[in-house]
Amino acid sequence: MQPSKTMKAMIAWWNLTDSQQTPESLRDFIRQEEKQWSDIPGLLLKIWLSDPSTGRWGAVLLWESEEAAKAAVLPRSPAELIGHPLDFRAWFDVEAIAEGAYSLPPER
Repeated sequence: MQPSKTMKAMIAWWNLTDSQQTPESLRDFIRQEEKQWSDIPGLLLKIWLSDPSTGRWGAVLLWESEEAAKAAVLPRSPAELIGHPLDFRAWFDVEAIAEGAYSLPPER
C-alpha cells in the first residue's frame, strides 16, 4: 500500500529506570486505556512496546496526516504514572506500508 505523502509515524518512549513503574506494571494501564484509542480520528494504528531488559516503554503511532495528529484529543498519558515526561519522541514520513501473511487469530 502506498500511503499518501502526508502519512506520519511517531515513535515515543520512556526510560523507566528512575520510575516506580515497569513494563510489567504498565500492562494494566494499557488494558484500561487501549479501547480509548480506537475512536481517535486520523489514527490508523497504535502499537505499545516494551523492552524490560533496558527499562524502555513506549509506542509507535501511525497517523493519516500531520494535521490529524495535531488535531487529535488524546486519552490520558501514562506520564502521570511514570513520573516524568517522555524521554524520546521522533516523527517520520511513512514511505510505504506492507501487511504480511500471518496466522494469528483476530483480536476480540
